[in-house]
Amino acid sequence: MTCSKSTFYLSCYVKKSNALRDGKVPIYLKITVNKRVAAVSLQATVLPNLWDPAKEKSRAKDKSAIELNNYINSAKAKITTMYRELELDGKHITAQLLKDMYLGNHEDEEKGKTLVEVHSDHNERCRKLLGVEYSQSTIYKFDTSLKYLKEFMSMEMNIEDIPLKDINEDYIRKYELYLKTEKGCANNSAIKHLKIFKKIIRIALVNDWLQKDPFAPIKFRQDEVHVEFLTMYELNTLMEKEMPCKRLEQVRDVFVFCAFTGLAFVDVKSLKAEHIIHGNKGEMWIRKPRIKTNNMCNIPLLRVPRELLQKYSSDKGCQLRGQILPVSTNQKMNAYLKEIATVCNINKRLSTHCSRHTFATSVTLANKVTMENVAKMLGHSSTRMTQHYARVLDESILEDMMNVDNKLFNNNLNPENNGTANNSK
Repeated sequence: MTCSKSTFYLSCYVKKSNALRDGKVPIYLKITVNKRVAAVSLQATVLPNLWDPAKEKSRAKDKSAIELNNYINSAKAKITTMYRELELDGKHITAQLLKDMYLGNHEDEEKGKTLVEVHSDHNERCRKLLGVEYSQSTIYKFDTSLKYLKEFMSMEMNIEDIPLKDINEDYIRKYELYLKTEKGCANNSAIKHLKIFKKIIRIALVNDWLQKDPFAPIKFRQDEVHVEFLTMYELNTLMEKEMPCKRLEQVRDVFVFCAFTGLAFVDVKSLKAEHIIHGNKGEMWIRKPRIKTNNMCNIPLLRVPRELLQKYSSDKGCQLRGQILPVSTNQKMNAYLKEIATVCNINKRLSTHCSRHTFATSVTLANKVTMENVAKMLGHSSTRMTQHYARVLDESILEDMMNVDNKLFNNNLNPENNGTANNSK
């Protein structure tokens, strides 16, 4: 493998801030390769007034000064020789590599970092930031991706790990195929795991553990996903329908609450009285950070969710569980929502997330609420994320076509008008 020619520079300096008791200061050798720097202590000292920063040596003429200057020149020559040998061998050269070779830590550097090593370290670092920068669900995704990579290497390659330098496009393509065939991942799910893999490679590139990006020639193409939402007509049908049992009534009420607030399942399940804020004008708000991202949501409570909170304010089951709404598990909620869809004759796959989509589309965007305000209520960091929820509703299409129809009538292009005009001629 050939490498593009790198830039290399050596310079000596003293660290006056680290002066010793005898007044002398330590001497360092700075190694610069492609604008990246590594500093090496030469384990030598000099009096500050005897150091010549321009010539990078001692000004003194005595024997000890001559020996010091020879030692500095020897260190520079040794590192320069290392650099030239690596360059001739076509190796990827970094300032850190030269430092490690000079200090005798060459073997570990030659061995190189491995995929499982870097991925595991990444996951552990993220785990320490749980609740600060990362949610439990995100940590779980990182762990699952690492697990899949280990299984892939074990099953398909009969290895437990792989040096980063050995990862290429072919390796990535084979892993993608493994995800889609052996793990049963759909295209978008496979891409999520590949993007986590790509993140690990970026970490390696930034730290000079890898020279070339194996993901460079690979382009991800996600499939467009259609997620169900209810129209206002369907939502009203669901609200007005009498449920055959209390169990379905409670699930329906939680779904409706989320459809008018945009809360995700984990957020409505963790909703407490302390998250309900009363404004200066008597209005009620939900002010709560999202579990998934920790982004703050500020949601005005409309009449329907206010009435639902009042309905369950004295519910004994909610009080025992420390909840303000009768939220069950996500699995039970989704199972019962299928029953509710049948009861209401709604031919859609209802789920807890469907209520969040309904809020984003039928309740807000279809009623001219701005994308920016919808993003704030959903707890999105940008409107780009909110656009995922925005769907063109049939009502919007109908409204646009009615405008066309009105223009046609106003322009006397209606067939009846045309007929009348023809008869008058």
